[in-house]
Amino acid sequence: MLNESLGLSLWQWAVLALGALLVGISKTGVAGLSILFVALFAAALPSTKQASGLVLPLLIVGDLVAVLSYRRHMLWSHLLRLFPWTAAGVILGFLALGAMSDRTARTLIGAILLVMTGLSYWLRLRRAQDESALQHWGFAACIGILAGFTTLIANAAGPLMAIYLVAMRLPKLEYVGTAAVFFCVLNLFKLPFMIDLGLVTSTSIELNLLLAPLVVLGALAGRRLLVRINQRLFEELALGLSGIAAVVLLVA
Repeated sequence: MLNESLGLSLWQWAVLALGALLVGISKTGVAGLSILFVALFAAALPSTKQASGLVLPLLIVGDLVAVLSYRRHMLWSHLLRLFPWTAAGVILGFLALGAMSDRTARTLIGAILLVMTGLSYWLRLRRAQDESALQHWGFAACIGILAGFTTLIANAAGPLMAIYLVAMRLPKLEYVGTAAVFFCVLNLFKLPFMIDLGLVTSTSIELNLLLAPLVVLGALAGRRLLVRINQRLFEELALGLSGIAAVVLLVA
């Protein structure tokens, strides 16, 4: 029934299964991997919009596992600093999505990620001189609005949060704990908007129920991975994958 309603082939099921595993790993292990499952879901489904609706409940499952695993490492100051701006970005994305084609959405998000990744590397090179700029409310506002906008359109806020949290020089456990609570709140906040747009449906929920165990499995694997990865490599993976994401979205 589900396969007929979605019209999925065997290779599409395989890609979606791999994407679900990466959802879990990205939530509790390497956050930069989030862009890979965004790309996989987009490749396996007819449209970026459909992929965004299908993946959202899976993200919430991964968020809940991550919050249970790392909530004691959460830094609330960053959530309070970012979320009002992110909520505004979600509303902007909701208003824009109906009038935006899939191609436009991909190009816009890719361009945003490319610019922000380049900015992040530049700030790292000039970290001492730019420390005050990173603490300015305008930096959090810019990241927050862009993250809210991109997450509503394509669940692609992960790289933007990677840019922000690396810039804040958070140790990896505080990084993952803060990101876990932030995305749990954000994804629950945007769920009604996605339902209103018709992107989360009874059919998509059926698929979510099939893929959810793979998200949990990936999350458990991500926890084991995190303790084995050093801080420098963790940061390089987070930013490097963000840059790759931008290029993939621009050329896909």
